[in-house]
Order: sequence, then structure tokens, then C-alpha cells
Amino acid sequence: MSADEQRGRKPRADVQRNRAALLETAQRHFLQHGVGTSLEAVAKEAGVGPATLYRHFPTREALLAAVLQTRSEELVARQADIEQLGDAAEALEQWLRAMEEYFSAFSGLPDPLMAAARAQEPDNPLTIPCSILITATDQYVRAAQSAGHVRASVQGNDLFLAACSIAWIKGNGAEKESLDRLRTLIASGYRQRDTQA
Repeated sequence: MSADEQRGRKPRADVQRNRAALLETAQRHFLQHGVGTSLEAVAKEAGVGPATLYRHFPTREALLAAVLQTRSEELVARQADIEQLGDAAEALEQWLRAMEEYFSAFSGLPDPLMAAARAQEPDNPLTIPCSILITATDQYVRAAQSAGHVRASVQGNDLFLAACSIAWIKGNGAEKESLDRLRTLIASGYRQRDTQA
């Protein structure tokens, strides 16, 4: 957040332009080179100096969180569709797949997300987006538990990390058949069995 934004004033046009250029360029670099891309290269291609980049985004995590925010519309739209499903188990499964796809947007993205989710550091800009997704996952889990489809011990955080893990494996070249088997194994771990009390 710029000094102008902190004071409640509208940022200058050049500040807004620089921020937009940085976000657009960073997204392109993350898509092409993964989240470990050179931030100096991002700044150079955006037509600003590294100091300007760091004024807007003090850390790689801050830049990544801002780029993810610009890409969250598709996930929100998927969530709206999932909310219309009448089957809590199917809704949970669809939500996990939607998160998996979201986490697969950039090579290397699951690593900083899992780190932010585990550490819950208030200064990490990725902590809040992770917390929002974990809370949403927990709501799907609780609905499926109420319907008798998911074990009582399962929590949203568990399945958030599972979706991150699958995205990480997917990003490292796993074959579709292997990913399908892994999803089945994870589902067999969280689903309520008829024989269980």
C-alpha cells in the first residue's frame, strides 16, 4: 500500500500505472518462469526500477499475493457454481478440484502457499488468502460431515494442504492416471465409511 493510500488519498496516476504494469508483467513472468522468477527482470520489463517494485511490493510474497488477487475471479465464479450443488460430498470434491487448479496457476506456487498456511505469520501477505481458502474449505467439510459423508476428525486445513500437495505433484510432471489414483487415496482417507460410527 502506498503512502497516499494509507492517508486515504487517491494514488497519483503514475503510481497506479506503475502498479498495474508491475502486476501484469509479474503475472506473465510467473506464468512463464514460475514464482521464483527474477523480480529485477519483472521491474525492468515493466519499465520501472527495482526500488519502485519494492515500494509497491516489499517482498516476493506481497507481489504474488497481489497477482493471485487479480486471478481470483475465476475461483470465485467456480465457488458460486459449486454453491448451487445439492450434494455436499460433490460440492466438497468440486471445491478441492477448483483449489487444485488455482494452486497450479504458476510453477512453484504450492510451496509458498503451504508455508504460509502452516506458519500463519501475520506479516506474510499470503497468510490472509490462505486463511480465506481454508475457511471456505472448512465450510464445505462441515456441510459434508453434517450429511454423513466426511469423517468427524477431518478439518478444512487438512484438505487445503491436500489440494496444495496434488497441485505440487501435478506441477512436477505427474501423469493424469497417477494424479487420479492420488485423489482417490486422499478421498478414501477423508470420506466417512458406512461401517464407522
